[in-house]
Amino acid sequence: MKLLITRPLPMTVVDAARHTFDVSVREDTSVLTGDELRASLRDYDAILPTLGDLYSAQVFADVPQPRAKMLANFGVGFNHIDVVAAKAVGLFVTNTPGAVTDATADIAMTLMLMSARRAGEGERLVRSAAWEGWHPTQMLGLHLSGKHVGIVGMGRIGQAIARRCHFGFGMKVSYFNRSIKTTDFPADQIASLNELAAQVDVLVVAVPGGSTMHLVNADVLKSMQPHAHLINIARGEVVEEDALIEALQSGQIAGAGLDVYEFEPKVPDALKAMENVVLLPHLGTATLEVRTNMGLMAVENAVAFAKDKALPNPV
Repeated sequence: MKLLITRPLPMTVVDAARHTFDVSVREDTSVLTGDELRASLRDYDAILPTLGDLYSAQVFADVPQPRAKMLANFGVGFNHIDVVAAKAVGLFVTNTPGAVTDATADIAMTLMLMSARRAGEGERLVRSAAWEGWHPTQMLGLHLSGKHVGIVGMGRIGQAIARRCHFGFGMKVSYFNRSIKTTDFPADQIASLNELAAQVDVLVVAVPGGSTMHLVNADVLKSMQPHAHLINIARGEVVEEDALIEALQSGQIAGAGLDVYEFEPKVPDALKAMENVVLLPHLGTATLEVRTNMGLMAVENAVAFAKDKALPNPV
């Protein structure tokens, strides 16, 4: 069986795949083009796609009888794949839950601390050679310990963030989620997202992409307190970017920490120009250990398909 890996992955992952498949690794680090998407369905038995490889309904419509029967997605999020359309033409789809949880939660905490304590702004000040030395009222930020955090989406990642906030920083935890969660720490479910936004000092977005587009919109941002910060480690399109820019420019909220963007990799100049915004280049899972584990999980899904076994992580 022929397997396409759509972007370079750690060699441990590629070597594991070669035990079962005739592997082709696309060396380009950009997302697949439309022609490449269609060719992959025609020319390979299984595909290991990555974030941004847009397997849309139109792509499947253009290749109604694909050779490929498996999309072993590299990542927990799969909103770049039209799963219904894929299954309609006979493809299995899997993802890599669990492998990304702790690393993504760590990035959320990084953004919370950087945004609250103005770390990005301070680092730029030092590099600019404009820093004139310490004084008592210099760059006063938000003390994070003991504050109230709101988690939007209380899945694996949301709970991991909440756990760090409670046990590490003594924060009060509230959350907005479709169902109530049983946790090993106090956490209050709030029925309305606007109500949650109005209560908290930090609002952290941790929902999947897809049907949650613009879940955090102008109304939600208007509900937030003027000293509050918004953190997004989910998918860029979950936050209405224009509304966020307006909220930041007007002082409606105090700051934001973003690892994802609505039209990634495009980042609006307005966001880049503001000192009260921390911008990271989608670093959520960017450690060698985590990316290797993600890749091995994706390969495990593909191997199960090749050997006609139950898929470990179907979607």
